[in-house]
Amino acid sequence: MRQFKCTTILLILATSLFSCGMTFINNEAITGYDLSKPDKSVVLPDILYEVSGLTNIDATTFACIQDEKGILFIYDAEKNAIKRQCTFHIDGDYEGITRVDDTMYVLQSDGTLFEIKPFTSDNFQLHTYNTGIPANDNEGLCYDRDNNRLLIACKGKTGKGPEYNDKRVIYGFDLQTKQLTDEPVYDFDLQKIKAFAVKKRLNLPTKTRKNKGELITEPFIKFRTSAIGIHPLTKQLFLLSASDYLLFVMDRHGNVEHIEQLNPAIFNKAEGITFYDNGDMLITNEGQNKKPTVLRFNYKKR
Repeated sequence: MRQFKCTTILLILATSLFSCGMTFINNEAITGYDLSKPDKSVVLPDILYEVSGLTNIDATTFACIQDEKGILFIYDAEKNAIKRQCTFHIDGDYEGITRVDDTMYVLQSDGTLFEIKPFTSDNFQLHTYNTGIPANDNEGLCYDRDNNRLLIACKGKTGKGPEYNDKRVIYGFDLQTKQLTDEPVYDFDLQKIKAFAVKKRLNLPTKTRKNKGELITEPFIKFRTSAIGIHPLTKQLFLLSASDYLLFVMDRHGNVEHIEQLNPAIFNKAEGITFYDNGDMLITNEGQNKKPTVLRFNYKKR
């Protein structure tokens, strides 16, 4: 209990330090969303305190998971209540969820995929796929409809050695062959992302490091993916890094188009993202030192 209290206090202090003196500029003209003020905020029940991912079902319903229990939750956003829940597996570390028609896919942090079909039935079939993804920590999962595949984002490094320190990747999981792609679908260079932040003059925390004997001050960006989603209208890739309080917007080739700073007072730990067909966006926050929430942002066409 003492350790939990200390962790909570440190989290509050870190959030306060991050927020202190920072101005969060709303870039609605770029993102299509007013991220300074949700159009709707829903407080989730305590059982979803550690909500770790969600995916849309229809205009009023979404599915979500929490990272300790192998339970699929169907949530009615209008009634603000769990509509249905079903256990699909034992306790574990579940980090991502996405829907493909009548099938749900759930991602475990070690890269294991669970296929629940049809998710609408209590007599669903469960198939497990050991993807073999070369990372021990994976959190982002979404459906890439145009390429009939799932995208799996590695939160951690994919190998040992300094050559992997600045490498961040997203793999594809082919829904026809049920196999992981041999090479990453997206391959990000952290140094290029930092250079983009400098070019755009983002007011980010900085750190100083040595490079060939010289001291270099640069933006402090971890780029540890907590959630990914493809915008249904623009086809851009939206990527959350909860520990950075950042939202990255990439084009369909993986080039960074925008980095949005997220206010920790609103996004205390953004762990899930999904879109409705009209472009409206949902983002979930784990409870941490607050209540777990789902935030809805209506899409303003650019």
